[in-house]
Amino acid sequence: MTTIREIADLAGVSRGTVDRVLNNRGSVNPKTAEKVMNIIKALDYRPNKAGAVLAAQKKKYKIGVILFSEHNPFFDEVMEGVCTKAAELKDYGITTITKRVEFDADAQLSAIDELMEDGIHGLLLAPYNHIRIQEKIDELTGQQIPVVTVNTDIDGSRRMAYVGSDYFRGGCMAAGLLALITSGPVKLQVITGSLNVLCHSERVNGLRHTLAHTYPRIQVAGVWENHDDEFESYALIRQLLKEHPLTDALFFAAAGVYGGCKAVLESECRPRIITFDEIPSTLDLLKQGVISATISQEPYKQGFLSLGILFEYLTSGIQPQKEHNFVEHSIKIRENI
Repeated sequence: MTTIREIADLAGVSRGTVDRVLNNRGSVNPKTAEKVMNIIKALDYRPNKAGAVLAAQKKKYKIGVILFSEHNPFFDEVMEGVCTKAAELKDYGITTITKRVEFDADAQLSAIDELMEDGIHGLLLAPYNHIRIQEKIDELTGQQIPVVTVNTDIDGSRRMAYVGSDYFRGGCMAAGLLALITSGPVKLQVITGSLNVLCHSERVNGLRHTLAHTYPRIQVAGVWENHDDEFESYALIRQLLKEHPLTDALFFAAAGVYGGCKAVLESECRPRIITFDEIPSTLDLLKQGVISATISQEPYKQGFLSLGILFEYLTSGIQPQKEHNFVEHSIKIRENI
């Protein structure tokens, strides 16, 4: 097993310098820190777990968790993964403080400020894609508070890592599914949660890209926001189908599927429907044949892995091996659920 002494000898520095790099404390020349980290990664160094337990218990780390809306079944599953991992980490002296907020920059900023007042050492965040959120993440990073984004990412921030699906690719998959279940010219309506949430907007971009380059017979007639709200989704689809009765297909890039499908069932239209995620209500609609297919993205695993990454960094000082930690997409149809 590699020791701190061996790393120090290879880097030509003291053991104290290696310790400061590992635990992200004290001042170390950036070039020296980079050299030490490269050696640590090359040797796949892992700190003594018993020592990590004792250090963490003494430090009493607090990790803040901010996910989207409390009545969002998908994020309930992400939170379940977080809670399972949090239970594992109790013996390490880790406390997690969780908050659920709406799709709103002010609400998210307020939640972050509250967690900072609680003295958090790290933050797990599903970020609203806004410059003020990016700046707040950069502020936290500057204060040595690492941030890991989960499920959705944010452009240009100094967050440490992202855990979630490749949402652009998910949109491409949705386009391919639509091509398989339709024929001839298709008028498609796209329903998304919020274009200020990067995973939502990038799924729409992936869909548009694939349709334009590979399946031009499928035309996007409109893109609409329902803010992941079932009631808003119901009212939106009800009005949409009344105004556009020749709609051939619907793509739900986020939540609001149950409300939207309820409106479909109350109308005379029977568009083909592609959705994301496999929450119970979506699976029921899939079994009924209302939805043609849904794309899953392992929400439980997203929550579990992202909290684990923060824990490893806080207790060992080692950066995650990958910046983008993608979970698997899987396609569910009535016959494989």
